[in-house]
Amino acid sequence: MATSPYAVHEHHEFVAASREALNSTNLQTALNRLGETLAAGNRTAFEKLPGSALLRDKARAIKDHTLAHLDQYIEELERAVIARGGQVHFAADATDAQQIVVSIARQAGVKRIVKSKSMVTEEIHLNHHLEQQGFEVTETDFGEYIIQLAGERPSHLVAPVVHKTVEEVAEVMNRRLNSNTPADAKALAGLARNKLRAKFFESEMGITGGNFLVAETGTVVMITNEGNGRLTTAVPPIHVALVGIEKLIPKLSDLPIFLKVLARAATGQKMSIYTSIMTGPRRPGEADGPKEFHLVLLDNGRTKILGSPMRESLFCIRCGACLNACPVYRKIGGHAYGGIYSGPIGAVLTPLFDGLKENYHQPHASSLCGACQAACPVKIQIPELLVRNRAAMHDNHHVHWAEERIYHLWSGWMRSPRWYGWLTWSASRVLSKLARSGWMKRLPGPLAGWTASRDFPTPAAKRFRDLWRDGLADES
Repeated sequence: MATSPYAVHEHHEFVAASREALNSTNLQTALNRLGETLAAGNRTAFEKLPGSALLRDKARAIKDHTLAHLDQYIEELERAVIARGGQVHFAADATDAQQIVVSIARQAGVKRIVKSKSMVTEEIHLNHHLEQQGFEVTETDFGEYIIQLAGERPSHLVAPVVHKTVEEVAEVMNRRLNSNTPADAKALAGLARNKLRAKFFESEMGITGGNFLVAETGTVVMITNEGNGRLTTAVPPIHVALVGIEKLIPKLSDLPIFLKVLARAATGQKMSIYTSIMTGPRRPGEADGPKEFHLVLLDNGRTKILGSPMRESLFCIRCGACLNACPVYRKIGGHAYGGIYSGPIGAVLTPLFDGLKENYHQPHASSLCGACQAACPVKIQIPELLVRNRAAMHDNHHVHWAEERIYHLWSGWMRSPRWYGWLTWSASRVLSKLARSGWMKRLPGPLAGWTASRDFPTPAAKRFRDLWRDGLADES
């Protein structure tokens, strides 16, 4: 039986979920392909882009400036959307956003809805709410369509079905669509195309996210590699774009900078296949486009983050580059994280959106190697943000009392020359004798977690202070 797409691992089950992922042969096969494609493509694409470091600096500066004046740009955006015939709605949280979309749909007598890929709709569990309210909702991105059929959540910001092999995809699609299609990517895509094409023409509403919002013109920019996004926005009579407030950029002239870095960071392409630039509903005399356009601006904790030391996390453009580069994500996949946003940026955002206490494992699901920051197209200092989340956990006592006590003792010992000297003397005299060839195979108690998968280097038989003292003695 399929797992509910809205059921997540209990937060205290992160370790168990990670072990399950590590023991899944199919998942490891799928994740290995990720490292061979997206991560390698990201590196190569930026290496071939002249002045890529300067472009990334410029993109970062634009995000920094926009967030510093976000209130002004939101007002400018609202005026521009209304001037071009659209409507703007403000949603303080997930419940507000759900109710706004339901209200728009009911007022128009909508029954069937098609959706383009959107992480922010996943964030507020929009599909689940719409289905509960009696609407038929169909995901039209191929990966999201597979996920919907499987009854699962996306496991990657850009490639939602990266955790499945083609054989697993074929099994899901054949079972749910009463088909006998071979495990071939092209054949399976053809099956989805045949099933989805009718959905577009039957639907009364299309729902999308937005990669960027241009305050100057009231424009929603959507970047995809499939034509489903344009069908979702152009065929149904109503288009609803649900976008987080942090997606604003000031001017249309800023857009090319982000288009250059986003595609390269996400998939290694010079440019995504489809870049849709939508400004309001259909104009008089135009044959295509929706009759109504609604922009729903979502806060859902973003303004709280904006005024905190974690502000930089709102620079994220959801490219997934940090996931592709992360050695932890590439071993356990997205579902083990338990939240909608996974990988390094998810380990920053999920505790901010849903609470540190409920997500205490996430900030520690990182080696702090810095690969995520090196891959990020807007140079978010993700390791530093993870460390801040870890510090906040301890400051707010969101850790086990024993762990707090251990760190308290450790910090006291490290600040005391006498205790530090005694501990290093004990380690060099005792541990070095227990090791074989300079390595310990098994540590005692809770420290066994380290040696369960790696050896522990033992302290040297002579400490630096011993060598220093002996050197001074020799000189005298």
